[in-house]
Amino acid sequence: MKSYNVCLKDTVKTFTKKLFYSLFDCEHEENNKLYLEKTFLKILSKLEIENGKDIWVDFKSQLPEIRRKLDLDAVAFESNDPASYNLDEIYMAYPGFHAISIYRLSHSLHKLSVPILPRMMSEYIHGITGIDIHPGATIGESFYIDHGTGIVIGETSIIKNNVKIYQGVTLGGIQVSKDLAKVKRHPTIEDNVCIYANATILGGDIVIGANTTIGANVWITQSVPENSLVTYQTEIKIRPKKNGI
Repeated sequence: MKSYNVCLKDTVKTFTKKLFYSLFDCEHEENNKLYLEKTFLKILSKLEIENGKDIWVDFKSQLPEIRRKLDLDAVAFESNDPASYNLDEIYMAYPGFHAISIYRLSHSLHKLSVPILPRMMSEYIHGITGIDIHPGATIGESFYIDHGTGIVIGETSIIKNNVKIYQGVTLGGIQVSKDLAKVKRHPTIEDNVCIYANATILGGDIVIGANTTIGANVWITQSVPENSLVTYQTEIKIRPKKNGI
């Protein structure tokens, strides 16, 4: 019977937390830089990945650019959410920002062709926030997630700049088949699109055009032109009660 190193989940959890803290806290970064490198190399060794030191050097060199993008994300949160009062609140209290941060870190490792670890990182934050972003997805600058719980963003999704997504949104594949593993299965979202709660957008050929608003609860399996408003209408009746009924 083959043995699997499932205990590595705990190591990755702690590594991911400390990496996130170090990205924004200079004192924490200084105190934990040796731990981060040592633990990263340990994880890669357990995963039987060679050239761990070279990968660590490449990954570290990308951290300033990741931080730059995350600062833009934080500004997008503050600009779009009337319930936010300052940037400190975004960095320290917003689950959507936390999920985007771990996504950007795991995506960097994904692009360096590191296997398994990026998914372990994304599943760690998925368990905390309820936001499921595959590390293979491509997400542009100034990305904003409001509330976030139940969001699913598939592996081949492309999200461009200044996009806003609300809770329960799914960017998924229209078919689930193993032979589509190397095919673009998830939609493309162009610049300045807003997708409201519980909308479902499915298919690799689907493009949501720039400056479009997707209303709540819609189900989309065809492309939408730019500057569109897509809504789902249902009839709701409100009437006075009769005899208390």
